[in-house]
Amino acid sequence: MSGVSGVSGVSGTTTRQRHIAHLHLHLPAALTESQYGDIIELMSGITPHVQAVPPGAVQLDLTSALRYFDLSPYDVVQLAKMRLKALYGIDSSAGLAGNRMLAAMAADASAMGDTTWIPTGHMTDWLYPRPVTALPGVGRTMAETLHRHGLHTIGQITDLPSVTLQRLLGVGQARLLAERARGHDPRPVVPAEPPAHLIADLVLERDCLDPAQHHRAVLGLAERIGGRLRGENEIASRLTLTVRYADRSSTTRAHTLPEPTNHSPALATAALSLLAGLGLQRARVRAFVIRADNLLPADRAYRQLSLDPGDARARAAEAAADRARRRFGPEAIRPAALAN
Repeated sequence: MSGVSGVSGVSGTTTRQRHIAHLHLHLPAALTESQYGDIIELMSGITPHVQAVPPGAVQLDLTSALRYFDLSPYDVVQLAKMRLKALYGIDSSAGLAGNRMLAAMAADASAMGDTTWIPTGHMTDWLYPRPVTALPGVGRTMAETLHRHGLHTIGQITDLPSVTLQRLLGVGQARLLAERARGHDPRPVVPAEPPAHLIADLVLERDCLDPAQHHRAVLGLAERIGGRLRGENEIASRLTLTVRYADRSSTTRAHTLPEPTNHSPALATAALSLLAGLGLQRARVRAFVIRADNLLPADRAYRQLSLDPGDARARAAEAAADRARRRFGPEAIRPAALAN
């Protein structure tokens, strides 16, 4: 079970707090570009703000994802770690904080499988006793200089008059070190170019043999993909379903849609057709992944004209449901087939 340090307090300020996660990926070798692409694709199912940190880490800005998942920042990090383990067998340790530097430092302080959370109000208390070498940019030579003058902890750096620190390190280095010692880092998480696809995945609580549960899982993922496409004002012309089994093998099938769409019922029809074609009656399924490919702006969509008034009503109801989910959360409205 993952551990957590820090107190899950909520800041009283009205300023929107950032929540940055840094995940160390425990692998025998550095990730290749292709492997990084797979990891970033997986993490983009949680937040579009994902940045690779070579040779073996990723950072996620979770700020905008919290409302969608209706989870605490810590729980969203656990969701990300669970997906890495379940889908790729990757163990990770994590740090969670208000900026990139602190998140990386927290991850460095975490044992494999653990998560260290530094709530904003506890940043100074967490930093103060840590060694100066924990700060990024403090190499061997600088550490020796600081140690010779009795400066061993980050707190001692913050307590030191700026003029004294500048005499030891020079103006530029001293200012930068002082900013880092106070936990300041304005850098944003910079994602790669927007992907030409979106993914939604579901890791089942236990290996599942039940076809009815398989059906519900795929239907729910199609609904989620449709919502994300509409939220991004995009349409997809191809859908791919991947099923991962208990023995870590997988099967993938793809289908080109009759016309590009972000309409959840159309996506569900295609996804369930792919599922039916796999014949999983006796398969022990661990996870499902749906991927929407060949994305285009929704205003470039063409849609076959329909004389069925039910089609227009369905799309109007879908738009109303999207508005309700944005206001009240993703579980505010669900298809009847997914109701408990």
